Amino acid sequence: MSMGKTTPQSVRIHTEYITLGQLLKFVSIIGFGGEAKEYLATHEIEVNGEKENRRGRKLRPGDLIAIEGNAYLIEA
Repeated sequence: MSMGKTTPQSVRIHTEYITLGQLLKFVSIIGFGGEAKEYLATHEIEVNGEKENRRGRKLRPGDLIAIEGNAYLIEA
């Protein structure tokens, strides 16, 4: 999966990090945390260009996440 020319959507956090599962909920891809495991098992997600499927993956400012053709940039 390639992010191509998609401009990343800024996701501001006020903590040291958020998890991938929390990001999915925050950007309304899933409705509640229990859906994260199934979503990650059936969709391709990249964090900083590498495939990722762990809902507990810590995302910190500067991380770039690609989900279903959309890009998200974690910012402090």
